Amino acid sequence: MRYYAGLDVAMKDTFICVLNEEGKRVFESKAPTDPQFIYEELGKSGVELEKVGLETGSLSNYLTKGLQELGAKAICIDARKMAAILSVTVNKTDKNDARGIADAMRCNHYKAVNIRDADNDSVGILLSSRATLVKSRRALKNTVRGFLKTYGIRLGGVSNDRFSKAVYESFAEIPSDAKLGIESLLKNYDLMREEIKKMEKALNKLCKDDEEVKRLMTIPGVGMIVAMSYRADMGDPTRFEKSESVGAYYGMTPRQYSSGETVRLGGISKCGSREVRTLLTEAAVSLLTRSKTWSPLKAWGLKLYKKHGLKKAATAVGRKLAVIMHRMLITGESFKYRKTEEQAAA
Repeated sequence: MRYYAGLDVAMKDTFICVLNEEGKRVFESKAPTDPQFIYEELGKSGVELEKVGLETGSLSNYLTKGLQELGAKAICIDARKMAAILSVTVNKTDKNDARGIADAMRCNHYKAVNIRDADNDSVGILLSSRATLVKSRRALKNTVRGFLKTYGIRLGGVSNDRFSKAVYESFAEIPSDAKLGIESLLKNYDLMREEIKKMEKALNKLCKDDEEVKRLMTIPGVGMIVAMSYRADMGDPTRFEKSESVGAYYGMTPRQYSSGETVRLGGISKCGSREVRTLLTEAAVSLLTRSKTWSPLKAWGLKLYKKHGLKKAATAVGRKLAVIMHRMLITGESFKYRKTEEQAAA
């Protein structure tokens, strides 16, 4: 007899349900949300577990790795798919959710999620921290610009490094109370700017030591941030059998509705990492509008640009970039600007 466990994770406690292969409940319990406590509670069931499932969430990475190190066959599963399955339950409780997850593991009705290793996790946190600071810096900059417009001051195009200096030069026309508020914002702006520079310095050092990242940067439009974000999120590229699947993994392929004779294609699915998808689209815009080097990819993208506009062309080229970058990680080759004679003949 095979047995399957489902974990409904909360910040303090985790509900546990164990089912046999016939769907009969054999064990239910609750444990503090910690790998050691959960593993010990699973051991009290007295059965050998085939699979232990838990949904994606803020603690899923920590719990999955911890349980795997202790010897449990833990699998992190897609919370979006499980939410649709659990929505048919009449009474939504933590116990019922744990049972629903265990039932999904028993029926193989789940989608496993990749868990990044420690190195990719640390790089991912550094990149996400930088992205958060960049977003906050932009918000402060736009806020100060808006305050200055109250007094008719329009700075125009100013670089990040010269922004504070340009604001201070315009202080003669601003009342003292307003100056105090704007000065406080500028102090935080300058502090964020310095912290971003520190992070970028650390990222540059990591980039120089990573041959795969440098290889990805041979693609026109792909810089350090795009390459490192893609590499950290991808992890082991061999987990994809086909490179074409990577475009769908990052949610850059259209949704499809097909029923009978009705077939409709919608917008992109927006699955996967939103940050990586955004960076791939920005890299595609750079390739189409700023890169001066010709390539078959750029020629194809420019045709779409003329026919459908920049937004759709950038999304399509971004998907192509995701596929090409995966293939480069697999083969170890740099970006090819020209087709080979065999490809041209075909």
